[in-house]
Amino acid sequence: MSRSIIDTTLAPAAIGPYSQAVRVGNTVYFSGQIPLDPATAALVEGDIALQTRRVFDNLSAVASAAGGSLAQLVRVGIYVTDLANFAAVNAVMAEYFQPPYPARSTIEVSGLPKGAQVEVDAVMVLD
Repeated sequence: MSRSIIDTTLAPAAIGPYSQAVRVGNTVYFSGQIPLDPATAALVEGDIALQTRRVFDNLSAVASAAGGSLAQLVRVGIYVTDLANFAAVNAVMAEYFQPPYPARSTIEVSGLPKGAQVEVDAVMVLD
């Protein structure tokens, strides 16, 4: 099976040797998105809710470039630097998703690129 690289200027460019997403068949694997402004590549300043919204907006742009939407995500991995922000991240995720929700993990990490408070990766299956 061949793979296609997904790339859009509506989400931040990769800050390392990786692609925004890779499509294999009808499955799309997203690299982690941190709250970078796609126009400036600067970290969005603000609380965890603001940063999480930017991350989901970035993921939405990559999903669209792949021919899908957040509604087609089947798995989401969330990485936060403080698990005390769990409820705030949940509240923002509820703004972007409706049942049936994707499978998900939430993991506290000691640090994220550029000092971000949150990073999210995902897997999408296109119909």
